[in-house]
Amino acid sequence: MFMLVLAVSVLVLLVWRLWRQDCDLTLEWNLRFGKSPEALKGRVVWVTGCSSGIGEALVLEFARAGCRLVLSARREDLLVIIKQRCIEVSGGRLSSDDVMVLPLDLLKHETHADAAEHVLKYFKQIDLLVNNAGRSQRSLIVDTAVEVDRQVLDLDLLAPISLTKAVLPHMIARGRGHVMCTSSVAGKLPAPGSATYSAAKHGLQGFFDTLRIECAPHNIAVTMACPGPVFSDALLHAFTDKPGQTLNVPMDRTWSRMTAARCAQLMVVAAANGLHEVWVTPNPELLFCYLFQYAPYIARKAP
Repeated sequence: MFMLVLAVSVLVLLVWRLWRQDCDLTLEWNLRFGKSPEALKGRVVWVTGCSSGIGEALVLEFARAGCRLVLSARREDLLVIIKQRCIEVSGGRLSSDDVMVLPLDLLKHETHADAAEHVLKYFKQIDLLVNNAGRSQRSLIVDTAVEVDRQVLDLDLLAPISLTKAVLPHMIARGRGHVMCTSSVAGKLPAPGSATYSAAKHGLQGFFDTLRIECAPHNIAVTMACPGPVFSDALLHAFTDKPGQTLNVPMDRTWSRMTAARCAQLMVVAAANGLHEVWVTPNPELLFCYLFQYAPYIARKAP
């Protein structure tokens, strides 16, 4: 009887611990026993979309690890402020010369090659490109204009593909490199009300998973980070069903969402350990990821 009670107690504790997870088990293992972000010290990391949200939290986390940084977003005034914050949180590891501000409109694909060349002239190398920029979308398929679909796919899928292609020749010639993408749980699961956003993230998964295979002989790693719901300004700027319109909904702090800082911490650990794909989300979204990965029929039949 004692052994039965003990076994049940252990099982309950295990289930309770797993329910409190906010990332997949591989990432959790590396968080505890793998390389720390310090392993990235001195590397040149280029992050797009870093003027707010996950991107801002990412560059601060990379700065703490002592990475040299390239900050890209459309608004230069915000980037200048974030640059100063990066220098401050680095604890003296970074000077002004170690953080480059590079305003970039990712929709202007024709500027990507020049932007990459500008970074290479400044730092002589690009060790890690983090494709983080993007916008969410909230609207039903039947209501959404095709022009909105085109805009979502252009920013969330084609732009990171274009920028990666601008950096890739340098990494191949150098014989090493690392590309990381902020995908989404919506890139693993269907996302009702965000179909085109989900399509863009599914597209990222397919493209960059293939890139990982093709570039393995060149020692180029690819990490796909799939966050779930995160506190940010995403719903303020999200696409709707009409071109030129934004959702303009602020997030309520009572919502059950991961902080951008925690998301960034987990993503940087994933980068430091060269993990192929990580799920960065608490339950129930984390459970859904496992169900769709390992029991897709059951997951799709669930109401």
